[in-house]
Amino acid sequence: MASASPPPAVGQPGLGPLRRVHAGVLDVVFHESGPPAGTPVLLMHGFPYDVQAYAEVAPLLAARGLRVIVPFLRGYGGTRFVDAATPRSGEQAALGADLLALLDALRIDKALLAGYDWGGRAACIVAALWPERCLGLVSQNSYNIQHIAAAMQPTTPENEQRLWYQYYFHSERGKTGLRQHRDALCELLWRLWSPTWAFDHATFTRTARAFDNPDFIDVVIHSYRHRFGLVPGDPAVAAIEAQLAHQPSIAVPTVTLDGADDGVMAIGGTAAHAHQFTGWHEHRVVPGAGHNLPQEKPQAFAQAVLDVLAKAC
Repeated sequence: MASASPPPAVGQPGLGPLRRVHAGVLDVVFHESGPPAGTPVLLMHGFPYDVQAYAEVAPLLAARGLRVIVPFLRGYGGTRFVDAATPRSGEQAALGADLLALLDALRIDKALLAGYDWGGRAACIVAALWPERCLGLVSQNSYNIQHIAAAMQPTTPENEQRLWYQYYFHSERGKTGLRQHRDALCELLWRLWSPTWAFDHATFTRTARAFDNPDFIDVVIHSYRHRFGLVPGDPAVAAIEAQLAHQPSIAVPTVTLDGADDGVMAIGGTAAHAHQFTGWHEHRVVPGAGHNLPQEKPQAFAQAVLDVLAKAC
């Protein structure tokens, strides 16, 4: 197990110093703020976003005495694969394994896990399969573990239309489109998914730098193909994927969130996921928020973390 050592880079405002640690198959770059002895909370970003999503959440939590860790996921920012031979998988089991490896590398026995989209999925997986490592959970869009065996069952036409980008990525045309028009495509997704968020191009550009990672395209494409059972996964995480196929419940204290204006979430929201949470659970719908809820409504996201921590302690 390696200990974290700071690279020469500096931190981002609100996120704390930039550090690096060897964790599993990755060298993970992350920001850290708050007292080192504070209760650890890991804030996990999604696609196509990065750590900037938590630039206002992190200082709110650090000011309350929490040790706040905000990592770049595989394929984003300065995070790199240790071995060129490691599959550039974006499957859910790999994301969960990355988060668990990061906890191990930082010698964190137990942490509060919070996230959305890909990062929320990683947090849900660790909460479900390794609850002894999870103080509590904040998950946007509720139970975020994919049910791959059911992926070919169609939903309503209105909901299918929201998933157009996933079907686009299934084709080589979509992969080429992401490579050639990466920033334009990702900024379009921001606008579609957060229609009431008045972000400017400079805000998007600060995040888009994280997409310069050499593995970004391969990891993204694999993620959206694997979740539909179209490509094989990484054999190294096959055992985890097999456990996730059973849709394990989550027993740790949890707040789930939906943005009322989320343009990619299934119409009607995710309140129907409640049966997957067997411990204390509260579901909240945040008015005026889209898919990038922590960046759009940082106070609401930070409050959810604090409320789960109060229940966990």
